[in-house]
Amino acid sequence: MKLSTASLSRKVLAFAVAAALPLAAHADRLWLLPSATELSGNDSWVTVDAAVSDNLFFADHAPLRLDGLTITAPDGSAVKEQNAVTGRYRSVFDAQLPKDGTYRISVQNRGVFASYKVGDERKRWRGSVDAFAKEVPADAQDLQVTENDMRVETFVTRGKADTGALKPTGHGLELVALSHPNDLVAGTPAGFRLMLDGKPAANVKVSVVPGGTRYRDNLDEVTLVTDAGGKFDVRFPAPGAYWVGAQVRDDRTSVKQAKERRVSYAATFEVLPQ
Repeated sequence: MKLSTASLSRKVLAFAVAAALPLAAHADRLWLLPSATELSGNDSWVTVDAAVSDNLFFADHAPLRLDGLTITAPDGSAVKEQNAVTGRYRSVFDAQLPKDGTYRISVQNRGVFASYKVGDERKRWRGSVDAFAKEVPADAQDLQVTENDMRVETFVTRGKADTGALKPTGHGLELVALSHPNDLVAGTPAGFRLMLDGKPAANVKVSVVPGGTRYRDNLDEVTLVTDAGGKFDVRFPAPGAYWVGAQVRDDRTSVKQAKERRVSYAATFEVLPQ
């Protein structure tokens, strides 16, 4: 099926944004923010904002595209999003959580960035792994290729928390919650393990940033480093929404022409008062 120019532009933007999930102090971050992280009683609906912004959890730059959105139920089944819309600064969707337990809400994208020469003209291309072989000339000169793999997620629990949806897939950067992601309390240490392709990711920098950056002069970023087993502990200083992100660069590419893979992860957690 041939994509329209508008559809191609949206996909290109999604991959362009995914290529640069940053840990720098004043750069755009990708995030998902649910209207609630814990539901009780007959409450089964959650609305999620998805955006790319400098000011955390304030949509001021670009929407996070929902092409790679998945909502995983406690039993591992998929839940379909509802009422999804993408606007100028953010995407928004609803999800009805049909049963008790913890749900993983993720946006995942794999893409390729390439630059090459046609005669004396430098060309640049962004798109999916599958489209790369079809759209980039096989005889392209001075070809430079980077593969990008990103995951952005958050977690919502209806009723009693569990861990069925939290199992790692074994691909890309993933966070294994040693402390349940919907049971985080300010001032109490929380443990996590960062995994890369199913194995502990050692000596990786992890950035922890509290939301509300629009309303303060300092970023208040904390940088941690995973140990030999990929583990790190966070003591969230105050209640609120937090962004946790990490990035790894390696040569484990699935596109033979790519010399580098950029793998990124970001999650939003709600931290409750003691």
